Amino acid sequence: MGRDLFIGTLLYTCSTLILFGLFHLSGWSLENPIFWLFLLGLSLSFGYIISNYILSHKRQVDDHLLHLTKEILHELNIPLATIQANSSLLKRTLREDTKGLKRLHRIDDALLRLERLYKELVYSIKKEIHPIEKERFALDVLLSEHVDGFRLMQRNPFVLDLSPLFIRVDKIGFEKTLDNIIMNAMKYSAKSSPIKILLTKEELIIADQGVGIDETELVRIFERYYQLDRQHQGEGIGLALVKSYCDREGIGIRIDSQKGVGTKVILNLRSVIDT
Repeated sequence: MGRDLFIGTLLYTCSTLILFGLFHLSGWSLENPIFWLFLLGLSLSFGYIISNYILSHKRQVDDHLLHLTKEILHELNIPLATIQANSSLLKRTLREDTKGLKRLHRIDDALLRLERLYKELVYSIKKEIHPIEKERFALDVLLSEHVDGFRLMQRNPFVLDLSPLFIRVDKIGFEKTLDNIIMNAMKYSAKSSPIKILLTKEELIIADQGVGIDETELVRIFERYYQLDRQHQGEGIGLALVKSYCDREGIGIRIDSQKGVGTKVILNLRSVIDT
């Protein structure tokens, strides 16, 4: 792409200079406005042809990459489905085997993580190739559905207080943001500690009663690769991605926290509300 752009720019510049020289040598006066209009018209036409060639080449590369990506992702999806199906079958045959069931539970947890990564990979690739369109949806319904999924993990209890609210954003990106925040709340809380989710007419608040964050850590919380506790699994990029998404969508984000008390993540949705 860079090479094509350089060649196109060089050809456009040289052709314009050659046209200018030829018209000047042929006796056209530089003070004649028709000369400049004619030269401008030819330059624009030639520029359009070159630009169209470069962009069409880029579109072909993007389409090929998207097609190749879809094939690879499809192939990745097959073993995931196979593992999931066989895990379900094994559970039926190992009903009395406590150790075996525990091992299967670990496999299921790992499979759930792989499925999340698979969906994030699909989303990230599509986002890089084509702009993601914004969707209008009921946030209260989305929250209820996602919390039902987290409840299947049989970990933290959830307390919901949801007002009806429609927003218009990149929906998949919002789901990733939501999952990152809730997973953090669960990761840094005791299993019996409730996660509270409050949706008002303008704000979404996700609160936990976990380990909390002190002031020095809170300053760096959105830094990429920064981790509060290296004993917990993670790459330290979750909240950095959350902040990046919120900035891109115009969603305000604030974190209130106190060490040993808990953490609140507050999203100001005023700019994305769709009535």
